[in-house]
Amino acid sequence: MVLLAIVAGLLIGLSLGTLGGGGSILTVPVLVYLLGQDPHQATTASLLVVGLAAVIGAVTHARAGRARVRTGLAFGLLGVAGSYAGSLASAAVPARFLLAGFGLLMLAVAAAMLLRRRATGRTRPPGHHLRPGPRRVAAVAATATGVGLITGFFGVGGGFVVVPSLVLVLGLDMPTAVGTSLIVIAANSATALAARAGHAMVSFDWGLIAAFATAAVLGTLAGTKAARRIRPQHLSAAFTVLITLVAAFTLARSVPRIA
Repeated sequence: MVLLAIVAGLLIGLSLGTLGGGGSILTVPVLVYLLGQDPHQATTASLLVVGLAAVIGAVTHARAGRARVRTGLAFGLLGVAGSYAGSLASAAVPARFLLAGFGLLMLAVAAAMLLRRRATGRTRPPGHHLRPGPRRVAAVAATATGVGLITGFFGVGGGFVVVPSLVLVLGLDMPTAVGTSLIVIAANSATALAARAGHAMVSFDWGLIAAFATAAVLGTLAGTKAARRIRPQHLSAAFTVLITLVAAFTLARSVPRIA
């Protein structure tokens, strides 16, 4: 069981460090189906694992000059209300519905990652982003709030939404957007975790969660270094396929229970 936690944590951290999102979506299914956690416990534990890995990755990217700290903190601050509300709503949803919703979210993430890969060559270059003004503020605020809701409700980072937004709305280049997104993920995870404090945490298998989190951190560190050497498109394609398969498995397990 611990070995499974380590392997899964390494893979999730690798994706988080390299892509700034996408891989963290697998944390909850891994905790539920491989490590035997309750869905509500899993979404809370996911916030711990993803948040910690995001902090480490953000620091590494920032030191390498691939993150804008102020932009990330501002984006995260705008998502505080959504993250808090999402956390409270998640606690009131039955586990079977939570997992079914998570399966649908994974399909949406897979589609978003696929579209991002196709749009890479057509993305507007840095500097040709939405001009400062009410439209830009509204777009950033809406996106940040939506990411906060997703983070709070499902216990995921939301980097699959943050990265494209930072590129298309704020005009950041892809490496900087990846590093900045980790700051946003860390801020949203901390808010959602604070909202859940005391709930579904007492009965954690802390040894298992610690092994999983440690592996995720190591994977994130490896991913931040690999981001300079490998083409993230290849890793993104592999994770898109994996996420789609896990989504199908999750829906196949959870939907019949709803009926």
